[in-house]
Amino acid sequence: MTTFEKREQAFEAKFAHDEELRFKATARRNKLLGLWAAEIMGLTGADADAYAKEVIKSDFEEPGEEDVFRKIRQDFDAKGIDRSDHQIVKQMDELMGVAVEQLTADD
Repeated sequence: MTTFEKREQAFEAKFAHDEELRFKATARRNKLLGLWAAEIMGLTGADADAYAKEVIKSDFEEPGEEDVFRKIRQDFDAKGIDRSDHQIVKQMDELMGVAVEQLTADD
C-alpha cells in the first residue's frame, strides 16, 4: 500500500468516525432538548421520556434541524408556552455542545 493510499484510507476512516459522532450527538441533543421542553411543558417521568422520543423521531422528517425546531415551536405554541424562536435555537445550540461533551467523555 502506498503512502497516498494509507493517507486516503485514514481520511476516509476519520470522515466515517466524524459522521457517526455527528449522528450520535444530534440524537443525544434531541433527547436533551425533548427533556428540556417536556420540563417546561410540565411533563415528568414516563411522559417526559416519551416526549423526548417524539422529538428524536421528528428529526427524521427532513434533512437539517428545522423539523426538530418546528416540533418544539408547535408544541410550545399549542401549550401557550412563551419562548421565542431565538431561545429555542439557543437551547438547541447549547445542548449540542453538551451532547458532544457527553459523547467524547464516554469514549
